[in-house]
Amino acid sequence: MEEFRSVRGFHDIFGEELERFNAVRQTVRRILELYNFEEIILPVVEYAEVFQRSIGEATDIVQKEMFVFPDKKGRMLALRPEGTAGVVRAFIQNRMFALKPYTKLFYEGPMFRYERPQAGRYRQFHQIGGEVFGSLDPLVDAEVISIAHKVVKELKIEAVVEVNSIGCKVCRPAYREALVQYLEQVAGHLCEDCIDRKDRNPLRVLDCKVPTCKSAVKDAPKMVDFLCEECREHYQKLLEYLNIMGIPYVENPNLVRGLDYYTKTVFEVVSRELGITIIAGGRYDYLVEEMGGVPTPAVGFAVGVERVAMLVKELPQRQPLYMVIPLGEDTVSYALKVCELLREKGKRVELSYKRAGLKKQLELANKLKADYAVIVGEDEMREESVSIKNLHTGEQVKLSLKELFSHVL
Repeated sequence: MEEFRSVRGFHDIFGEELERFNAVRQTVRRILELYNFEEIILPVVEYAEVFQRSIGEATDIVQKEMFVFPDKKGRMLALRPEGTAGVVRAFIQNRMFALKPYTKLFYEGPMFRYERPQAGRYRQFHQIGGEVFGSLDPLVDAEVISIAHKVVKELKIEAVVEVNSIGCKVCRPAYREALVQYLEQVAGHLCEDCIDRKDRNPLRVLDCKVPTCKSAVKDAPKMVDFLCEECREHYQKLLEYLNIMGIPYVENPNLVRGLDYYTKTVFEVVSRELGITIIAGGRYDYLVEEMGGVPTPAVGFAVGVERVAMLVKELPQRQPLYMVIPLGEDTVSYALKVCELLREKGKRVELSYKRAGLKKQLELANKLKADYAVIVGEDEMREESVSIKNLHTGEQVKLSLKELFSHVL
């Protein structure tokens, strides 16, 4: 019979990889709660139009990477390629704008993009993201960036924060015109994708990783030179707040992000070790209105869980594992009682399913990486005690159940 294998770009997460994965999840969630974000659980499937309208028809995600399929009534659905659009849809649909002066939400879960699998990015990948609705204040942008900075700091990951402003509806048209004129002059040095982008989404050319394109746009016009007074003041305030908060950053005038909905602030956290973006976000002041809601400024970010997990070197220390070993069939019921008592005290416990002598049982305990063997024989059952052996030092003592709990607590 043919062996089943996972679909290309979809993979299983287990063992040490899962430990790193969960270390990232737990760290990000804890930090988000420190900033008073509330969780929202979003559907994995949305109407395709949600992403087409929000991300932009001209983006690579919409044109090439979305998993799109019809339902039984012929309506086009999509597996979510990112989280912000779904949060905005939920914010509008559930009239959250009427509940609070501003709203802070975070989400977690799998995203789907049909792209070439690469380091830390599969066709199913996971993100944790946060969104703040209702404030134009650059202080919000600074706090969102500070969350990203705290994540990498707490996980002891070497990374650099890059920031830029890409303007607004007032100042971006003049910049776009200047950029297109420049790109026409260097078109002979652009890759095929960027030849296409220069007309439909010229800002994306600035973010291309192809060496010839990077070289070609080296002297391209900079958005910061075209910012209107409001955008310039917003950007300068952001940098001022980052300095006050002690967050190191680098200004990157070619940073634009790949989604059409961004305005003003954009940022990325880039791994020094791998040179890849691991956290990214920015402001999107028009998106809520463009998706049918009341005009609402917003800013958000997302953490690429797999990419960050690749860089985690120090795993959280796990609780000691107690392996309860019944010696003989008659002691199994007493061993079960000991297991439950230990678990009620919050201990991590493995009950041996093997029926063998003590030597074989201890070999099993070592294979399962137990820290203590809790040995239950007929004498221990009669005395309501256990023999506990430290598998690291070899020390063994007999304790009553009361003494056991004082010993392990």
